[in-house]
Amino acid sequence: MNKKPWASPWTPYFLIAPLVLFVVAMLGYPFVANIIYSLSDVSFQTLRTPKLEGFNNYLETLRDGAFWSALWFSLRFAIIVTVVEVLLGLGLALLLEPLLSKRRFLLAFLLLPMMISPALMGVMYRLILNDFVGIIPQYLKLLNIRISLLAPDWILFTLILIEVLQWTPFAFLILFTSLQALPGELTEAAKIDGARGSQILRFITLPMMLPAIAITSFIRFIDSFRVFDHIYVLTGGGPGTLTTSISIYIYKNFFQQERLGEAVAASILLLVMSLVPLWISMRYTLRSS
Repeated sequence: MNKKPWASPWTPYFLIAPLVLFVVAMLGYPFVANIIYSLSDVSFQTLRTPKLEGFNNYLETLRDGAFWSALWFSLRFAIIVTVVEVLLGLGLALLLEPLLSKRRFLLAFLLLPMMISPALMGVMYRLILNDFVGIIPQYLKLLNIRISLLAPDWILFTLILIEVLQWTPFAFLILFTSLQALPGELTEAAKIDGARGSQILRFITLPMMLPAIAITSFIRFIDSFRVFDHIYVLTGGGPGTLTTSISIYIYKNFFQQERLGEAVAASILLLVMSLVPLWISMRYTLRSS
């Protein structure tokens, strides 16, 4: 067989080179710049000439009570949202799989919520939850329920509910696709052997879906941990710092307080923290596969 002229050992490297250059240009330079800024005394006027001062920005960030408050809020929010979304998504996938296998067009309706911009969702809920003109408070008053869903006692519940309503379809889509990809022969064999539905779910379906569940949990945890849009539009991080997520904390430090070095240092710390669930998820996924 004649050797093809392009089949040389260097061909894969030439093919991947444009992608590598693109990634380095788009991500490498900003990352290096952020590292430099996080170690510098920098302002909007001195962006081109930052003055290196070591790890002072990191120390100031770690001493800042607002940073730990924002981190605690983001962590609570992300854990609760991830658990609820994955459980709901898994339940919906198992419940609706027989129906959606025959009527695929219904998937489009289930996925509509995540097509809406989070910022637009924040504006929409800010209107319908307004105590004076919002439709939901009016219905609650008719039922003689005197609560404000934007009050400090209820705001965390409200934000979690909004996030769950919008992004549960994402978890459902991944888990439904994973469920569809399972080999039907195992289920049929288990039924022939007399296994009940609960036993098939426990010993066959769920174990084989664990990698998809882990990946879904990781994606939703990271996305909800860095949540910004609808919370900032709906509450601005308030009242006080009650709903200030870590992303809102970085935004306020950078643009409102002009503490650029500390804001970038906080973003680097956020990146490092994000690598922990990535490592756990990948390790668990590789072990399960």
